Amino acid sequence: MKTLTRLDLSDILHGCAILGTGGGGELDEGFYYIDKAIAEGKTFNLVSVDEVPTGKKICTPYMLGALSPMSEEEERQYKRLPKSADSSIMTAFKRLEKYTGNQFYGTICCELGGSNTAISFYVAAMANGYIIDADVAGRAVPEITHSTYYFNDIPAAPIVTANEFGECFICENVIDDLRAESVVRALSMISRNDIAAIDHAMPIEQVKDAVIKGTISKSLAIGQAYRLAKEQQNKDIATEIASHGGGYVAFRGVVSDFNFKTQDGFTIGEVFIDGSDEFINNRYHIEVKNENLVARLNDVVDVTIPDLICCLDMNNLTPITNPNFNKQMNVAVVVLPAPKEFTTERGLSAFGPAYVGINSPYQPAVARYFANK
Repeated sequence: MKTLTRLDLSDILHGCAILGTGGGGELDEGFYYIDKAIAEGKTFNLVSVDEVPTGKKICTPYMLGALSPMSEEEERQYKRLPKSADSSIMTAFKRLEKYTGNQFYGTICCELGGSNTAISFYVAAMANGYIIDADVAGRAVPEITHSTYYFNDIPAAPIVTANEFGECFICENVIDDLRAESVVRALSMISRNDIAAIDHAMPIEQVKDAVIKGTISKSLAIGQAYRLAKEQQNKDIATEIASHGGGYVAFRGVVSDFNFKTQDGFTIGEVFIDGSDEFINNRYHIEVKNENLVARLNDVVDVTIPDLICCLDMNNLTPITNPNFNKQMNVAVVVLPAPKEFTTERGLSAFGPAYVGINSPYQPAVARYFANK
């Protein structure tokens, strides 16, 4: 077991924001939850999957919704609803405890991201439980089905959800994660595009071989490398992140255009980057569905999911979350390898090139890059 310091937690969240490929929520929100728990005297204890005793119950808390803001007209419909004094995620967790009659040993993250990882940590800390050193995506992903739970046919139900208005929904008899995505997404869309959910509440032995182990430690290592590079002005954060993540710097340039919209409960958009330095006279185009899913170099497909397309603001030296781009922003794009669990036939069928409308086989970008060096 490792008790995480505030610096450890900061490194982890920054690492998760990088690995989140534009999704997984905002760092500011993540730190809000971390500092809230610390202020209440809570600790964050990290354990490996193999340290969790057989029979102990775990659960997976997360927030689901769109990342882009709502219009004024859309916001008006929610003004009459009272705001709950409790956070939506703790409303859901307390209801889960009451519904199941169980105490939970700890939490497993649904993905890596600046906010969603912190949400899972927060629930573990507030329940005096443990953070399990694992997740089910190895990155951030748009849908519930983009997870190793789904690849291993482990059902999510019962799912307990809650929104900022204190409304709580219990979803029973949901046949699989494909249906769970539709149900929870619909609840999010009537909850100001933001809902807390907790699922996969079960004994550790039912999930321990269906998660990606060690991803919180990996995020810590990436975050440490990022922080140390920032502290040493002669080091390039993009190069350091690529080196520690086993990837490469795919592009550098300046944002020339972008557009985002909320559609069917997702943030949909695209970003155009005009090349600089060794990439001068080239253009990069990134397509977004909450996360960065496909990148084109001069209109030719360059990288697709499940590989990680990570964007960095090189002026402010921060990871970029969608839709937070500005014109003339100086950007570096780092590509990191997909978790091996996502490169299986089942993984690629759920979250491969076909998901973004590309009718060609998955080509691992990192392997291609190093083969051509």
